[in-house]
Amino acid sequence: MDPTVGFLMIGIGLLMGLSAMGAGIGDGLVTGRAIEGTSRQPELYGRLQTIMFIGIGVIEALPIISVVFGILVLLSKVGI
Repeated sequence: MDPTVGFLMIGIGLLMGLSAMGAGIGDGLVTGRAIEGTSRQPELYGRLQTIMFIGIGVIEALPIISVVFGILVLLSKVGI
């Protein structure tokens, strides 16, 4: 096995791990702000919940894209 493949796998692991960690932090912040907004104005619960789900969907797109990108790079380099 080529030593660069090992470094590539470490890099892809970091790519996926850091993007998942960032998405987890972002999800926590968005959910916390939605709960805070609901506690301040309970009549806007439905609207805040919709906005929260849209925000979480956008945040979760990053790890999905990084997993696909990592797999594509790995398969193009290793040639499986």
